[in-house]
Amino acid sequence: MATAPIGRGRNSVRLRRYNERLLLQVLRRSGEASKADLARRTHLTSTAIGSIIQSLEESELIVYTGRRIEGQRGQPATLIDLNPKGAFGIGVRLDRDTIETALLDFGGQILARRVHDRTLPSPDETLRIVLADIGEVLKVLTPGERERLAGIGVAQPFNLGAWLKELNLANPDFRAWDDVDFAFELGEATGLPVFSENDGNAAAIAELFYGCGREFDDFIYLFMGPVIGCGVALNGDCLRGVTGNAGDIAVMPVPPGRLPSAQAPAGKWDLLLSRASLNALSRHLRYCGADVANHADLEHHIRAHHPAVEEWVEDCVDALTPAVRSALCMLDVPVVVFDADVDGGLIDLLQRRLAQALADTAPEARGAPDLVRGSFGSDAGAVGAASLPMFFSFSPRAEILGSVTRSVEEMRDAD
Repeated sequence: MATAPIGRGRNSVRLRRYNERLLLQVLRRSGEASKADLARRTHLTSTAIGSIIQSLEESELIVYTGRRIEGQRGQPATLIDLNPKGAFGIGVRLDRDTIETALLDFGGQILARRVHDRTLPSPDETLRIVLADIGEVLKVLTPGERERLAGIGVAQPFNLGAWLKELNLANPDFRAWDDVDFAFELGEATGLPVFSENDGNAAAIAELFYGCGREFDDFIYLFMGPVIGCGVALNGDCLRGVTGNAGDIAVMPVPPGRLPSAQAPAGKWDLLLSRASLNALSRHLRYCGADVANHADLEHHIRAHHPAVEEWVEDCVDALTPAVRSALCMLDVPVVVFDADVDGGLIDLLQRRLAQALADTAPEARGAPDLVRGSFGSDAGAVGAASLPMFFSFSPRAEILGSVTRSVEEMRDAD
C-alpha cells in the first residue's frame, strides 16, 4: 500500500501560506511532533519552521503538548500538535430526503448537529430551516471560538430534479432548485464565506483532510447512499472538472439490471444509480415484501440476512465492477475507498465482493486496487460538508503553490 508522501516546503517568504498549510498537514497526519521533526518532514530550515510555528501559535491553530523525554540526550524536545479549538466549520448537507447541519472542530470532531429527515422543501423554506439550525449548533461555541469559524460548507447533489424516475421519486418537485444558488443565498444571509461542492466531492474531501488522506494522496472514493456518490483525489486535491461533477459515477451507462424489481430503462442502457444505490436496495426489498421506511429498516434487513439483500448485492457489484474498472483505467490510482450511509455488515460485504470482482476481471498486466473502508460511514455527508471550509482554508493544495508562482513571475515581468 502506497503511503502519501509529505510535500516539500519552500524557503521563500512568498510561499509562507503554503508552508504553513504544509506544516499543519504534517501534524494532521502524524500527530504531535517537535520542531526538528517538522523541519525534517517538510524540508524547511529551522529558522523557517520557528517563524511559522510562531505565526500558527498566534493564530491558535497549534498547541504545545509536552516534552519528549524517552531516548533523548540533552534538552527534551517540545512537542506541538493541532489545536482542536483552533478553527471550526459548519456543514450543511442537502439531499432529496434530508437536511443536515453540523458543527466540526479543527480535529474533525462533530460538536453539534441538527437533522431533518423529510422531503427537501423549496429553497426559501430550506434556507429558513438551515439558518435556524446554524444558530442552534453555534450555541456550543464561546464568543471567542465563534471568531475562529472558517466558514460554511454546502454539500448537495447538483441536479436535484433529475433522475427521479430511477430513484422512485415520482411526486417531489425539485425544479426550483435548478434556478437557485443556495450557497450564495446562505452566504448573503449569514455574512460568512460559503464553500459549495457536490456531495460526492465533499465526502471525498473529508477523507482527504480527516480520513484516508492521512495515508493516501490518490484514490477513488465511493459512497453508497440513496444514490451512489463518487469523488476523485489526485495529488492531495479533489478533482472537480468543469462543472464540479468529476467522478459522477452514478450516471455511468450500464446494462439493465436482472432483478425482477428493476425498472425498464428508456433505452438500451440504464444508469448505474438504478442498480448501485440504497434506493435500488430499498426497492428490491419492498418488491420482496419487506417493510422499508428508513435507514434503520434497511440495517435490520441487512443484519437479518434477508435474501433480497444478497440478490441486490450480486446485481449491484455486477454493475459497479466495470464502472470502477473504467474509472481506474482513466485515472490510474492505487486505492478505492468505500463507505455507505448504512452498515449492519453491508460495507464489508460490498467491499469484499467488489475487491474479488475487480481482481477476477483485472486485464493482463494490470492488477486490482487496494480497497479501503471509509472513515465516516453515515457521518460522511455531515463531515464532508463541514470539511469544506477547513480544507480550502488550511490544506496545502497545489493551486496555492501555483498561484504564488504566477505572482512571482508577474512581478518579474513587471520589473
